[in-house]
Amino acid sequence: MRAWLCGAFGQKARPAAWRLALAMLFGAGVAAGQAPWALWFVALPALGLLTALVAGELRAVQRIWLGWAGGAGYGAAALFWIVEPFLIDVARHGWMAPFALFLMAAGMGVFWAPAAGIAGLGRGGGGRALGFALGLAMTDLARGYLFTGFPWALVGHVWIATPVMQAAAWIGPVGLSALTTLAVALPFLGVGFAMRATLAALSAAVLGGIWAAGEVRLAQEERPREPAIRVRLVQPDADQRLKWEGDWWQVFLDRLLVASGEPAEKPLDLIVWPETAVPYLLDQSGAFFTDELAPAARGVPVATGIQRSEGVRYFNSLVVTDRDGQVAGLYDKWHLVPFGEYIPLADVAARFGIAAFAAQQGYGYTAGPGARVLDLGAAGKVLPLICYEAVFPQDLNAAPERADWILQITNDGWFGKIAGPYQHLAQARLRAVEQGLPFLRAANTGVTAVIDAKGRVLTSVPLNTEGWIDADVPPALAPTLYARTGDLPATILLALSLLTLAAVRARQSR
Repeated sequence: MRAWLCGAFGQKARPAAWRLALAMLFGAGVAAGQAPWALWFVALPALGLLTALVAGELRAVQRIWLGWAGGAGYGAAALFWIVEPFLIDVARHGWMAPFALFLMAAGMGVFWAPAAGIAGLGRGGGGRALGFALGLAMTDLARGYLFTGFPWALVGHVWIATPVMQAAAWIGPVGLSALTTLAVALPFLGVGFAMRATLAALSAAVLGGIWAAGEVRLAQEERPREPAIRVRLVQPDADQRLKWEGDWWQVFLDRLLVASGEPAEKPLDLIVWPETAVPYLLDQSGAFFTDELAPAARGVPVATGIQRSEGVRYFNSLVVTDRDGQVAGLYDKWHLVPFGEYIPLADVAARFGIAAFAAQQGYGYTAGPGARVLDLGAAGKVLPLICYEAVFPQDLNAAPERADWILQITNDGWFGKIAGPYQHLAQARLRAVEQGLPFLRAANTGVTAVIDAKGRVLTSVPLNTEGWIDADVPPALAPTLYARTGDLPATILLALSLLTLAAVRARQSR
């Protein structure tokens, strides 16, 4: 056992440093396809180069190291914004930022390394390329579920700014990842330049056909929703560094109240404030809703983010008030951010006397009961999401009934000003396509946006800008195949493909 460990992790088993550096560089190139850059034409060649590097390695352990390095480069380049939350209070938490980035990059490498191991199921360079492609798609699937899930910056997200995204209505995000990795791997199955060029042309033709089909779908006009639903989305530009400093909370609250009272060209059915917009606990808000909010909103119902307590537990919530300021609807966030909103297994530890981080002691939030749809009367049936919940397609599929539209309230001020907020917005666009439902989001610092059921941003308030939007909710489409089946078909097809690859390898080895 000791000898195996030394062989697996020792200097002799690792590829040369320059090859690891190349893998990291190629992985970072794949990340160029993510928002806000959306350079899919850079991401695909970079993925091809990484695939060639991994598939060309005959030794399993070195191949796994190359997969880890590629994933680490990808994670560092795509998710560098992870340092931003630690820079909100630099004096207290700034020292943790480099460790957070290192752990995020290394963690992505831990997911990509098995994909390189799976490459060994294939025989020859082409077989290993195919195995790596299937492994990466399976990795994206696993990231959506393991350890509460983190399906951020999936390989298939490189298509979000293109018509290819429309395919997600049928195959979902994991299907997009498989489409991407397999399209890149296909040319490696050829023997000789002519055969590989032919397969590369075939791969390009398939992607081109899906692109064209997406263009056709986008060109189809939809009838306006009847009756119309008119919504105002308010963005107070509440900088997270100032949100709870001194009297700034009052400044941001006043911005929300003033914007809510601005005259509307058409009657409003709902006004939406972002996550944690109200600076009071719901049970300690006194007459705020009836005496301040309702008059400012001129009798229009308001959906707003607020924190609330229930005994010794706390919840990150969305409440809906009626025209008189009475609470008419409530939703508690149920897919919480590990270590950001709660400490995993802390409540279990509390049973054994370790209560320092338990949710019932006020450390972190308690998860709500699950997905729900709120009936808002004239504003229709709404599927509410709070921040991070929008990155989980399975959470939207868990809704007890089909909504008329999706509403996300979020505080992307934690994500910085470069990539994080735009990647979050991109995933909202993908959720709209997957569900065939319009998606409206209100953010503290941005990007507040109205997204139609085909993932197009119809109007928005730019990042770090104070403003508001009045818009009609776009029409919904018929339930999509993905909304009905979720990730099950992709999971079955990937599993069968891997089993087939392994069976072929076993037969050829006899």
